[in-house]
Amino acid sequence: MKILIVADVYPPEVSSAAHLMQDLARGLSRIGHTVSVLTSYPRHYLTEESKDKKFKIVSSDNGITIIRIKTLPLHKANFIIRGISQLLLPFIFFLGVKKCMRESPDAVIVYSPPITLGLVGKFIKKRYGAKFFLNIQDIFPQNAIDLGILKNKPIIKFFELIEKTVYASADVITFHSDGGRKFLIEKKHVPESKIVTLYNWVDVSEYVDLKQHISFRDRYGLQGKFIFLFAGIMGPAQGLEFLIHVAERVSDLKDIVFLLVGDGTEKEKIEKLIQEKNIKNIEVRPFISKDEYPYLVKDSDVGIVCLSSNNKTSFVPGKFLGYMAAGKPVVSFLNKESDAFALMDEARCGYTGRSDDVEEGEKIIRKIYAEKDKLDEFGSNGLKFVKEHLTLEACVKKIEKILKK
Repeated sequence: MKILIVADVYPPEVSSAAHLMQDLARGLSRIGHTVSVLTSYPRHYLTEESKDKKFKIVSSDNGITIIRIKTLPLHKANFIIRGISQLLLPFIFFLGVKKCMRESPDAVIVYSPPITLGLVGKFIKKRYGAKFFLNIQDIFPQNAIDLGILKNKPIIKFFELIEKTVYASADVITFHSDGGRKFLIEKKHVPESKIVTLYNWVDVSEYVDLKQHISFRDRYGLQGKFIFLFAGIMGPAQGLEFLIHVAERVSDLKDIVFLLVGDGTEKEKIEKLIQEKNIKNIEVRPFISKDEYPYLVKDSDVGIVCLSSNNKTSFVPGKFLGYMAAGKPVVSFLNKESDAFALMDEARCGYTGRSDDVEEGEKIIRKIYAEKDKLDEFGSNGLKFVKEHLTLEACVKKIEKILKK
């Protein structure tokens, strides 16, 4: 089967979305499908080594054709520019398809958000007769409304019209939790027969038998420290101010450090808050490559997941996957609607609390720090859960089965 994956980010960009789509492309390719990826030209979430590199518009990665399209800024820009860019995105992408695609796809898998990318799926379905598979990771515009990013009612109505159009056009829609599936059925009136729960996946092999001698403890000067790691996008959805307040409250524990690795629209704000409060137990570092990421997780003691309490949907962050695949315990601070509470409870891989309760957050950090003898057990539980439910191979087989229906 000839499959086209459409996503706004893809490696060398560093994000959960980019890595998720690369793993999917490689997984589908391994089992014999001809895979192409349509994505934006790398310009936002890059490592220092990648920032000045030039990338070909059409290239190949292990037999996967990658088409990179230059667009207006999609990330790390003000919301007006991002909004205009998202509206233009499907038209620019579709022009790229017509110019660069050599064969008609049998199926198109679209990653959302942005929801406007779903229009690319609609165009491709109409032009080539391809099956349109929509993989929803966050529900837009609902998430932007909840976070206070979208307030203008006519603009909200406009994006909801696009959302409705995309949902109607898709042959199958997936969401990564049962709560999200229920929300789409009850609030967005998506037919129950059209939407499937598809948990996100991780390539566990990337986290075992690490052969390079890479030490982030040495690189960052953190030898002997107890490291709580947050790695990823620093945006409004993450609500990292909460984590800063928690870190301040446990500053008496002198060997603890909160290591924040990544970038995003809120990074400057976070760094300013750390400086204003003169907090000494937080280190902020830039993105690292996907190849080095497993070594970073290996060198941490506990992985941290954080979601703003302003979120109102059942979103489950992709950060869980890498921590659990590396056998690391997890501490998560979540909005009360997140399905990650159920995931943590089932996996028994650490502790979780609400991201609107700093006092509870402090107690959780102190608790897991005091229970160092339980860390290996939490890590083993998480890895076992991933191997049983969230492997790349299992999820690719499920996607393949859906596409062949």
